[in-house]
Amino acid sequence: MNEGLRTGQVAEAAGVNIQTLRYYERRGLLPDPGRSPGGHRMYDDRAVTVLRVIKAAQRLGFTLDEVAELLEAGRHRHGRPVAGLQERAAAKLAEVDAKIADLTTIRTALVAAVAAGCDDLTVCADSDCCPIPFTALAQEHRRAGPCC
Repeated sequence: MNEGLRTGQVAEAAGVNIQTLRYYERRGLLPDPGRSPGGHRMYDDRAVTVLRVIKAAQRLGFTLDEVAELLEAGRHRHGRPVAGLQERAAAKLAEVDAKIADLTTIRTALVAAVAAGCDDLTVCADSDCCPIPFTALAQEHRRAGPCC
């Protein structure tokens, strides 16, 4: 390994700010870096890769806790197959599909509301021709979560 990369160099190469880099370090997503004789944090090239992986996983919808679990599973694999990315990616895909279905339902209702020219929600809600299924949405909300 060469002498390594300083904090600012790693952050810039990975496309994150220094505070993000330090936060990931505190969370244990990055191993503690070595120190230069002058006391500066010195990272190897792998730190840039790990940071890029973290940001890419977040863009795919993984939380930092999930990313930490995936990174930890990878660190302890030692050449053995470990239930990790495949299983978690499939679960995340199911979550995304559910969100897409919900958003499609919302979009359909909003398109109908715009087409119908709805301007007043309370008037529209009392109208038989209202395209927004207020009653159905309210019942669905009550089933999905706790009562307000």
